[in-house]
Amino acid sequence: MLARYGIGVALTLAIAAPLHAEEFFVRNQNEYAHALKGVEAGDIIILANGEWKDFDLVITGKGTAQKPITVISEEAGKVFLTGQSSLRIGGEHILVTGLVFKDGYSPRGEVISFRRSKDDQARNSRVTEVVIDHFSKPDRTDDDYWVGIYGKNNRFDHNSLVGKTNKGVTLAVRLDSAESRDNGHRIDHNYFGPRPVLGSNGGETIRIGTSQYSMYNSGTIVENNIFDRCDGEVEIVSNKSGGNIYRGNLFLRSRGTLTLRHGDGNLVENNVFLGHGKDYTGGIRVINRDQIVRGNYMEGLRGTGFSSALTVMNGVPNSPVNRYVQVENAQIERNTVIDSARVTLGAGADEERSAPPAKSVMRANLLGGLDTGTFVEVDADISGIQFADNAVIKGDVHSDAAALRRVDTAMARAGNGLLYPADPALAEIGAPRDLKVMQLAEVGPDWWPKPEAEAEFASGTTTMVSAGEGTLADAAASAATGDVLQLAAGEYSVDQTIAVTKVLTIKGAGADTVIRFTRPSLFDLQQGGNLQLQNLSIDGSMAPDSVGNSVIRTGSFPIQSNLILEMDGVSVSGLTVNKSFNVLTIGKSVLADRIAIRGSSFADITGTIVSASAETDDYGLYNVEYLDIVDSRFANVGEAVANVYRGGTDESTFGPSVTFTGNTLANIGKAATNAEGASLYLNGVQTADVARNTVTGSAPFKVVHTVGTPVTRIRDNSFAKTPAPVVTELNYDGPPRAAMQGNSVDGKAL
Repeated sequence: MLARYGIGVALTLAIAAPLHAEEFFVRNQNEYAHALKGVEAGDIIILANGEWKDFDLVITGKGTAQKPITVISEEAGKVFLTGQSSLRIGGEHILVTGLVFKDGYSPRGEVISFRRSKDDQARNSRVTEVVIDHFSKPDRTDDDYWVGIYGKNNRFDHNSLVGKTNKGVTLAVRLDSAESRDNGHRIDHNYFGPRPVLGSNGGETIRIGTSQYSMYNSGTIVENNIFDRCDGEVEIVSNKSGGNIYRGNLFLRSRGTLTLRHGDGNLVENNVFLGHGKDYTGGIRVINRDQIVRGNYMEGLRGTGFSSALTVMNGVPNSPVNRYVQVENAQIERNTVIDSARVTLGAGADEERSAPPAKSVMRANLLGGLDTGTFVEVDADISGIQFADNAVIKGDVHSDAAALRRVDTAMARAGNGLLYPADPALAEIGAPRDLKVMQLAEVGPDWWPKPEAEAEFASGTTTMVSAGEGTLADAAASAATGDVLQLAAGEYSVDQTIAVTKVLTIKGAGADTVIRFTRPSLFDLQQGGNLQLQNLSIDGSMAPDSVGNSVIRTGSFPIQSNLILEMDGVSVSGLTVNKSFNVLTIGKSVLADRIAIRGSSFADITGTIVSASAETDDYGLYNVEYLDIVDSRFANVGEAVANVYRGGTDESTFGPSVTFTGNTLANIGKAATNAEGASLYLNGVQTADVARNTVTGSAPFKVVHTVGTPVTRIRDNSFAKTPAPVVTELNYDGPPRAAMQGNSVDGKAL
């Protein structure tokens, strides 16, 4: 029964309830639908605490600035929209607050949409203190937005968006209708929490506009937000429209850059980028016309190329809207770059991107790099950039950027935690002294916690496990995340596949700890599962002859979380029951953040050691971000030691990255089932270091470059009765780009 509910609910941000407002306290979806039919300006609909499953929450109507129509939780953070739920807002002066989306996903293309339909877009409406927490579609390739903003003059503030794992922008401002352009939206004080590496295009945290509508102004303000560990792809923020303002935001340990991809006349000012030395952390990438980049601070960034701390791109002459418009009239002033790997000018120059920056100014910037490599890199003609009053305090500078003067000054931290030059003569160089750094307590709802770092290996308790039949499987089932199973010496018989759904370490007593299994697989990595194996032996001789045998595999269903596998001091042998018995097989729609194999040995295996080649649709997807195989031994392996595949020509990702060093290979890759004919096969890998390996009687190493500017180093390897490495270029008209040095074949230098 629908009931009136007396005033007594405190709106989170002191929203004043107008006099004579109707308040409807609703306990279920039917009551909500009934209340919605009669809602008028100033009315408040209060959702009862608890779970609202499969709720298509729609609110529309005509409120006013003084009398908004409000949907609010009974208590902030205690109304949970679960299952297949979503929120659509139409009308004008609508306010929604206090909701949590978790334990499910939207059945629509958006979780929160600022439009009820194409003909009913929100205006002057606000979503505040709402949480979307890991509310992702199960398949990482299934596309959606978490927030789609349409209409005019809407505000999205003090919300928390954490853990999007599927394809699609976290928050998108859409300009696909005239009603949504020159929109005046404000996106402020939000916590954009960890977004793991997607492994394909479509992992941006914010996108404003699209290529198709990039000639229009959006006029959106993005200010005072925190982007924490937003690692989805190379663009954290993808600006694809004009007239936007990005100011006062903090980018914290986030891979990628704020990218002015399309659209003219945008302002990027007073933002702070703190990389803490994390790979691929970047700052600001400049493309298009009339961009202003001023007063920003970048420290501890390790990105290069497109993800440099500061990147000024080369453009395409007469560029279509979906490519790279030449940089013209860029004003880059009073920015600080410190303890960072790279500033790149004229980035991306090639036959297509042949239009250098023009009529642009770099003035009063403070630049400090690292002790290694070139800090200020120049990839094209930069005569179109005027340099004035800049100061380089550390790092090598390309000769074409000699106009950048060098200075010697100490740096000191100010009260805001940022570094400034001690020399008073440099007081007007670099980021302003009063720059404010956003704090975590200032963003998102104060009633919803910010996520801590994920559980690490060996962070829990240690359980001793005795040898025998079923003891390992029982111990694994009882373990908590972060726990260590310490196996005694002896034989362990496993007659069921062990599902790994937690962070788990299994540690043996050395070669005397032997695991044998009688199922097609020993371990099945599932949602939430990370596995570390140390100092033990695995014998596959008792496994049945089954299609797809693999010691470790991912399940038949997509996995939302990115997995980690480590093997240290592990011996694997006896995988000969059929023609393609692998050690590790990663399936489709699965991404490993890291696979690390160190000091291990593998012998008598018909398949491959690491199969990361399930994404064969050539859309830029891949299965592993970092693969490290170091100081290990391989003998009598029928297929490649590692098969890593990334197809297509998309440039939106950093990986895969492969390190293959200090290994010994004998009789590898000679099986008839080895379609690639390689002992190591890397297709589309972006960074590869293949060094100091000794290879005897094996198929060659094969590397295929597919996209971008891959960095491949093949050095100091010794090949005996083995062909020389083969490097193939698919989309580059020139000699193979691998750096090869110090290699020999049958004692002769290559």
